[in-house]
Amino acid sequence: MQATCENEVASKLHRIQTRFTMKTLLVALLCLAAICSRALAEPAEVVAAENFYGNVAQQIFEGDVHVTSILSNPNQDPHEFTTDAATAHAVEHADIVIYNGLGYDDWMGRLLATNSNPNRIVIKVADLIGAKDGDNPHIWYNPRTMPALVDKLGALHYPFTETDSVPIDQNIDDFKRSLQPELDKIVALKAKYGGTTVTATEPVFGYMASALGFKMLNYDFQLNIMNDTEPTAGQTEAFEQSLKSHTAKLLFYNSQVVDPTTDRMKKLAQQAGIPIIGVTETQPQDQKTYAEWMMHELDAVEAGLAAAKP
Repeated sequence: MQATCENEVASKLHRIQTRFTMKTLLVALLCLAAICSRALAEPAEVVAAENFYGNVAQQIFEGDVHVTSILSNPNQDPHEFTTDAATAHAVEHADIVIYNGLGYDDWMGRLLATNSNPNRIVIKVADLIGAKDGDNPHIWYNPRTMPALVDKLGALHYPFTETDSVPIDQNIDDFKRSLQPELDKIVALKAKYGGTTVTATEPVFGYMASALGFKMLNYDFQLNIMNDTEPTAGQTEAFEQSLKSHTAKLLFYNSQVVDPTTDRMKKLAQQAGIPIIGVTETQPQDQKTYAEWMMHELDAVEAGLAAAKP
């Protein structure tokens, strides 16, 4: 009788163990299938109007996305860009589109309206920092912009953001840590050089100049150049005087835009011994990340200020 009971118990234990093992195996197979499916899935298509936004998306999503950056040539004047069939095709088939807004890349708005896609996620970066029409459009030089963008990317309800949320969170943390040297340098330069009077051919560096505590001269001149309008005689005279008198300690020069008026100002600055800081509207190819690009610009500012005449 005892042996019979022992056999029955052993049989039940075997059945329970078998069911548990099969359940464990099933769970493992389901997980493996999900992983394989994830690995075989095509990466999401991200189209960025400007390459610095595309670079940030690539850093956050890594291999989960394929990024196409439309404006990526540092020798190209962004204001002269015109769309083509390849650009329209990329936008039409994009899963995620990132663009600046504020009139800087109106061509993207037109493409989005022409090529409707209800499943496409569109990020207008200007909206993330509360920028309004009429504001300086060069918001990528605003230290608040990229942290706001990566937070938005991390919050997207998209397949890879849900399945790989921990790695993406880690990438966001890593990205923000990569910006810390930039933020530290801004604080240090502002403490040492805040209140310095500077000028620029266009308001490209405007947000960063403000963060550094600089007093920007000749802003009306800059707006006219940005809008492809000839500055007035009075604006031009004031700009020239700020260089000849050394009132402006630095000249920020948009090296992507060739214009006779701005070229003349650059030459005047050279003759007066005013340090010239070349700034761009496209992330240079030799600066692999946004953080590296910003540090390169700030290092140039620091060197220029050190060389500026009192």
